[in-house]
Amino acid sequence: MIVRILGEGQWELDDEHLSALNRLDDEVETAVEQGDEVAFSNSLNALLEGVRTTGRRLPDDTLHDSDLILPPADSSIDEVRHLLEGEGLIPG
Repeated sequence: MIVRILGEGQWELDDEHLSALNRLDDEVETAVEQGDEVAFSNSLNALLEGVRTTGRRLPDDTLHDSDLILPPADSSIDEVRHLLEGEGLIPG
């Protein structure tokens, strides 16, 4: 699976990491629903760090179709609220 973090690049992740990332995505979604800025910031950073640490960074000079696109770490809660329409940042 290819995951893009906007403004940073792409990472290739094995499917076995998807369930852990989904749990982090649920935390982001809950924080957004509750309007909890601190929990939102912490959970978004944990999600992005999860991608960075479990994935293999792809070279910037290659471009692959992304299976998932995640917002940058400095996204506001309102920006992410619009992205969460539907199944969250990570479908499933």
